[in-house]
Amino acid sequence: MQDIMTRFERRAPAGSDLPVLISPSISGQSLLSGLAQFRDPIETALHMVGGVLLRGFEVPSVDAFQQFAAGFGHPLLKYEFASTPRSAVSSSGIYTSTEYPAHQHIPLHNEQAYTREWPMKIWFHCVTASPEGGETPIADSRAIYRRMPVTIRERFAPGILYVRNYGEFDVPWQTVFNTADRGEVEAFCQRAGIRWEWKDDDELRTTQLCQAVEKHPVTGDMVWFNQAHLFHVSNLQAEVRESLEDLVGVENLPRNTYYADGSPIPDAVFDEVRAVLDAETVSFRWQEGDVLMLDNMLAAHARAPFKGPRKVVVAMAEPHGNLGRF
Repeated sequence: MQDIMTRFERRAPAGSDLPVLISPSISGQSLLSGLAQFRDPIETALHMVGGVLLRGFEVPSVDAFQQFAAGFGHPLLKYEFASTPRSAVSSSGIYTSTEYPAHQHIPLHNEQAYTREWPMKIWFHCVTASPEGGETPIADSRAIYRRMPVTIRERFAPGILYVRNYGEFDVPWQTVFNTADRGEVEAFCQRAGIRWEWKDDDELRTTQLCQAVEKHPVTGDMVWFNQAHLFHVSNLQAEVRESLEDLVGVENLPRNTYYADGSPIPDAVFDEVRAVLDAETVSFRWQEGDVLMLDNMLAAHARAPFKGPRKVVVAMAEPHGNLGRF
């Protein structure tokens, strides 16, 4: 693989090789034509390093990106049991990246690690690079696991309890479950091991125990794999948190996380977790046409605030999970 790997400008912790950069062997080569040539090196790099940046290829359309992602042999997935707002770009599994306001930072996370089933592969395609900010930082989930204090790893090992209250302060349940039919919601929850409770005013509360750490099914490596820090109340701005707690009470917050036994997780624990995530962050500037492919268990991703236009689209594939564990 050495002949197709080159260095590029990035900010990364010492010793990190994330992501591997692969560029075309000839100028003007299309991403699709490079699939047959580079597929094996990409798959190898994914397991070794966790992520690959394909830069310098011609990607004439979102459809071409979709065909490239689908070319790895797995049907592209729909975005189900959502935690953030996204829009479908096409009917064939291409979505916008999370539609949070441009000034907001989206912390590192592995896609759908707040569930018991998740995609193993995720692709990002930069259609329009923001003139300022807008990076998609990434991090090695194996390195995060190793750096995480042992006391936190052990306390989290039994799992993380996610509690969500859908309503006016978060994504509506009709959007999360892609249906307005209560029966369909309940059937989904039953399959996924989610406890549900219908509340007044057609509102819904769900509770699910999910993994905090996982073993990669191919490499056998242990990875830090949860979104506890995103769902925990400490992720809110202080004034927003105070207002919500006063308005609805702690038990009715839009989302929160607890230890597996239901006991509260102190804010200080997540101060340590976030410090580890920060220390393992890798960041680079997008270039238009870039495609970033990640093993979703081996590499986490984030989004930096930005100004000006930015368009990054996403595809996911190869479902994997542990529905029967908990």
